Amino acid sequence: MPPAEPPALRADARRNRERIVEAARVVFAEDGLGASLNEVARRAGVGLATLLRRFPSRDLLVAAALGDRMGDFAALVEVALEDPDPWHGFTGLVERVCALQAGDRGFTEVLTQAFPGAGEFEELRLQAYLRTVEVFDRAKRTGRLRADFSPHDFPMVLMANAGVVTATAGLAPTTSPRLIAYLLEAFSAPAPGPLPAPPTFEEMDAVLTRFDTP
Repeated sequence: MPPAEPPALRADARRNRERIVEAARVVFAEDGLGASLNEVARRAGVGLATLLRRFPSRDLLVAAALGDRMGDFAALVEVALEDPDPWHGFTGLVERVCALQAGDRGFTEVLTQAFPGAGEFEELRLQAYLRTVEVFDRAKRTGRLRADFSPHDFPMVLMANAGVVTATAGLAPTTSPRLIAYLLEAFSAPAPGPLPAPPTFEEMDAVLTRFDTP
């Protein structure tokens, strides 16, 4: 049998992994999920080869760095579903999620992309998405959310808010809530007129699946 890995080496490997995950969390927050892996490795104090041994694909690194954030989002969805007022649950979810976007590009993008290379993380994302659709359906059944609101409209809201947050920087605590207030008013029924058709599932899926390669 091959000799067991020395405990000290295992401890070093564990510390390297922790440093990489923490560095990725910071770099993704600053520069988004397409950030340079060389920069992640530099901030972690390891070589790129070490990073890629620990995380052979970008999806796996994203999952490790932002798994907690995805869990936070899933928890907010459950809070919305437990709200006795479905419209209030819907608006509260949109407001809280958009507030979390300020200063964290990685969180913004993790909610508007798919990660087929990270099994458990992608499953959590999909389950949270399905529960989010339940939030929308509950609000529609009350007659408060316009009937032609599409689940695809939610990632568009996040993308729009991300643009405002990025462009206004320090003013985001003022500009972002104002944008969301406008959008929520537009989502409420009765609607003044029909909307253009939403993108198909296949079209939106192609947009969301971006970072599935190392």
